[in-house]
Amino acid sequence: MTDVYPLDQHISRDYNTEIVALRRRLLTMGGLVEKHIADALAVLREGDSALAERLNQSDQEVNACEVEIDEAVNHILARRQPAASDLRLVFAILKTSTDLERVGDEAAKIARLFLAMPVQEREVSRLKDLMRLGEAVQDMMHRTLDAFARFDAARALAITREDHRIDADYEAFLRQSITYMMEDPRTIRRFLNAIWIARAIERMGDHAKNICEYVIYFVHGKDVRHTSPEKMAQVVDTPSPPARPESLS
Repeated sequence: MTDVYPLDQHISRDYNTEIVALRRRLLTMGGLVEKHIADALAVLREGDSALAERLNQSDQEVNACEVEIDEAVNHILARRQPAASDLRLVFAILKTSTDLERVGDEAAKIARLFLAMPVQEREVSRLKDLMRLGEAVQDMMHRTLDAFARFDAARALAITREDHRIDADYEAFLRQSITYMMEDPRTIRRFLNAIWIARAIERMGDHAKNICEYVIYFVHGKDVRHTSPEKMAQVVDTPSPPARPESLS
């Protein structure tokens, strides 16, 4: 596939290097966040308390990535004064890093909630519904980062359309849990922890959807947040203007 945005288009070689390095930093951060999601699911799947402890402590790595990206963006804005497609890319990366940092927070939250469960409530069989929801979000995030890496607005649009299924599965889990708690109040503590874990997973899906919207914004120059899927589709179906080299002083 041909990139919508050629990253070697600038007159200044240093500018090219900075833009490429910024994008690489973001994708590195995305890979780290994917690992944290996988670790959070492994905690639920295997009941691994040691891994939960490590995951709870490793959130600082993701935070450090966000700080590095913020600093790089500030440098580019101050020195290069980007415009047009460059400016959209910089802002898309900045906002994506914020969403990725929040996904890392949710992964760490899952670890904390698991550790807060009584040992007898950590049976893998009790967490199967959470695992299904988590695996769907894990796949969604992987494809979201791939869409960002390829600047693929059509793929990003397709992923945003899946968010309602994540929401529906979360709501079904919530209803089922409330039913069990009403039938047997002794299960309230266990199901409350499970509900908060499910909420953390559902929020990861929301952040993936946000990132897809930034991809569409970058490629087409239209802010599609808080719009209907139909309006998003209209934007994506409209040919995007070709990226043009910026003139640099």
